[in-house]
Amino acid sequence: VQLQASGGGLVQTGGSLGLSCAASGRTFSSYVMGWFRQAPGKEREFVAAISWRGTNTYYEDSVKGRFTVSRDNAKNTVYLQMNSLKPEDTAVYYCAALTAWGTQKPADSASWGQGTQVTVSS
Repeated sequence: VQLQASGGGLVQTGGSLGLSCAASGRTFSSYVMGWFRQAPGKEREFVAAISWRGTNTYYEDSVKGRFTVSRDNAKNTVYLQMNSLKPEDTAVYYCAALTAWGTQKPADSASWGQGTQVTVSS
């Protein structure tokens, strides 16, 4: 599956942004879909993931209650709604097709989108 992320930008602290990730191919619904992020000088880290049908989600602790992951299998798209953004959320955000439920490991991704920059100003 090929992934194309979009929707990043510059926002002030406390603001909101929505990211989208469009997938090509007919296997989208067979993947757990995830979002990761990578700040300068840091390793890529897990943010959120959603199950095959979109009925279950899990999040990294620092984004719980602020970020919401969703998917639309008819549109082959996964979303990440980010609210109450903080400067520490600044990073390049990547969508990923994950090979297992419950994982937070970048190594468990079968495919990556190209990344979209999110910058939160203080």
